[in-house]
Amino acid sequence: MDILPHPLRRRLVLGSLSSALLLATACSKTTKPTGKTLAKDATLLCLGDSLTFGLGAAAGTSYPQVLEQLTGHVVQNAGINGDTTAGALARLPGLLQGNAPGLVLVSIGGNDFLRNMPPEGTRSALKQIVQMASANTQTVLIAQPRPVLMALATGSLKDHDLYAEIAAETGVPLFAGGWSYVLSRPELRSDQVHANTEGYKVFAERLAEWLREKKYIA
Repeated sequence: MDILPHPLRRRLVLGSLSSALLLATACSKTTKPTGKTLAKDATLLCLGDSLTFGLGAAAGTSYPQVLEQLTGHVVQNAGINGDTTAGALARLPGLLQGNAPGLVLVSIGGNDFLRNMPPEGTRSALKQIVQMASANTQTVLIAQPRPVLMALATGSLKDHDLYAEIAAETGVPLFAGGWSYVLSRPELRSDQVHANTEGYKVFAERLAEWLREKKYIA
């Protein structure tokens, strides 16, 4: 039998709901996903295509090389011109075994889009790359833009939806907007789909800042 007066019951219920809401809000503010800070001798492995290789820029100015200068960590450039998600997936086991990286940065998929390869195959290969890498070490997925001709002409590139979807499915952090920002600006491009020396520098600076914010690097 309920012996509490109706107004009192209402105040108790509202008070409980308010407390729960405050607790949930506090938790959401304190549980932002962050990485485990890398040891000083930890290496970074950059898996990718021509954007990782550094096509279109002077030798020694690829984003992995600039990132090495900015972070003080040894950075392995595993970018191959023209590579696809399937090719990167085939290379990854050997790269993980040969480098034992503390962090893998995955930036691949643009050639799949440009060649109109079946999206199901691209999704499957990219997801397997992320899952394999994250099962071995910390991993970050880097979004690449959707190569829409009109967007290329007007400088308004946006990330392909596939990256956010895979990040959500796997729980792997996503560095979004980096390549879209650079490749939307003529002064940072060597052609429509590659950065120039300054473009790779800008990308590496923005990535390094993001990695520090996420606590991957000190």
